[in-house]
Amino acid sequence: MSCISFFARGLLGAAFLVSMAWADPPAAYPFVGHDAGLARAKLENKPILLYFGRYGCAWCDHVNRKTFSDPGLNRLLSENYVLVYVDAEGGKRLRMPSGERLTEAELGARLGAFATPLFVFMTPDGKVVAKIPGFKTVDDFKDYDRYVRGGFYLKQTLIEFLGSKP
Repeated sequence: MSCISFFARGLLGAAFLVSMAWADPPAAYPFVGHDAGLARAKLENKPILLYFGRYGCAWCDHVNRKTFSDPGLNRLLSENYVLVYVDAEGGKRLRMPSGERLTEAELGARLGAFATPLFVFMTPDGKVVAKIPGFKTVDDFKDYDRYVRGGFYLKQTLIEFLGSKP
C-alpha cells in the first residue's frame, strides 16, 4: 500500500469518527450562548437549562439524537426555559451574574462538569437548582421539569423528589 493511500484511509477513518461524535447542541432547539442566555432568563423570568457538552463527546451526540429528537420535549424545553449551551472545554470568556469573568472550561470545572453531558437547571438569576450528569431520557427531562417549574427544589433535593415519584 502506498503512503498516499494509507494516509487517505487514515483521513477517512478520522473523518468518520469525528462525524460520529459531533456534539454541538441539537439544531432544532433555540440554544444560545451563556451571557445572552443569562440576560434573557432574567428579562423573561424563565429558568435556565444549561447544557455542558464538548466536541467529540459520544454521549452528548447520543442524547442529542435519542432524547432531543422528541418533538414534545423540544416544545416543553423551548417554551419554558432559556436554553444555554456551553463547551465544557472552551476558552470563550463568560460573565457570571456576579460580574466575575470565567472561561467556559473554568465554569465547567466550578460546576463539576468533569464529564459530559452535564445538564444544569438554574433559576432566572443564575442560582443552581440541580446538576444532572450523563445520558437522560425524555421521561427524565419531564421529571426534571416538574421538579424545577413546580418549585419542589425549594423543599427537597432532586433525589428526594424522584424517590417520592408514584
